[in-house]
Amino acid sequence: MRNDSRMAEQPPSAFSDDPAVVGRRIRALREERGISLSALARRAGIGKATLSGLETGVRNPTLETLYAVTGQLGVPLAALLGPQAAGQPQTDAPVVVHGAAVEATLLEVFDDPDATYELYRIRVRAGATQVSPAHPAGVTEHLTVFRGEVTAGPVDASLRASAGGYLRWAADTPHTYAAGADDVEAALLIRTPRR
Repeated sequence: MRNDSRMAEQPPSAFSDDPAVVGRRIRALREERGISLSALARRAGIGKATLSGLETGVRNPTLETLYAVTGQLGVPLAALLGPQAAGQPQTDAPVVVHGAAVEATLLEVFDDPDATYELYRIRVRAGATQVSPAHPAGVTEHLTVFRGEVTAGPVDASLRASAGGYLRWAADTPHTYAAGADDVEAALLIRTPRR
């Protein structure tokens, strides 16, 4: 374990994967698309220093920041996380990402000719709210609630479901997740069409 004072000052990582590995994946995707660091930072609405820190693995992004970056790169979040991103077999340790209210465990990534599907087990913390940035055009989210009551969907037209309920929305606008008095346990399927 490194004894680095900078590491002690940083907040916990938004994900359980190695920040340096995720940073290299971000840089490779950005360069593959011919986008400069400045242009991607501007499009994603984050500081250039923040994006540079992400790419070098010295900054711990929030889930919201990761979604802002992947949205501008036109890839699903799973393109940055775990063995799936590197085209390697699934390991026993699933990747977990954390946001302001949501903890999501990546269970599986499915690819077909038309779309990529990411399946997550999520927990929305009681009394917490999270706003996720818009995903690329055509992305849809499908939420099946197992426990608790959740408000989710587009910020200006959120939906509500309780245990046994199902919600679906176009995720190409900012969208929210909020739990009531109890934690919410749910499955989230994100469908990202191929470009």
